[in-house]
Amino acid sequence: MNIKSLTLILLACFVATFFRVFINNNFIVSLIGSLLYGFVVAKKLSYSKEKIIFSGFFSCFTSFSGFILFLYQIFSQEGFIKFIFWFNFITILNLFTMYFGFWISRKIT
Repeated sequence: MNIKSLTLILLACFVATFFRVFINNNFIVSLIGSLLYGFVVAKKLSYSKEKIIFSGFFSCFTSFSGFILFLYQIFSQEGFIKFIFWFNFITILNLFTMYFGFWISRKIT
């Protein structure tokens, strides 16, 4: 990996972290991230652009730790049944949102 690619990955991480702090809602960030992820997956990008966008932007924007924290809070406060419901609901909704982003990307091009 060259210095230019590394610098662009760090810049993408910075931008994603800024948006993540600005939005400050794990559920909304999850949906936006899934939509954008599906949109970008449908594009034919070079290897370096994929690494910059996926490893840089999406890894910082749609952090797994926010999802886990949300589920842990539900599990510890509300119980196992609500935990199972929310886990399945969020996962399925994000898959549909990602597919919708993929579909939009294909319709545009």
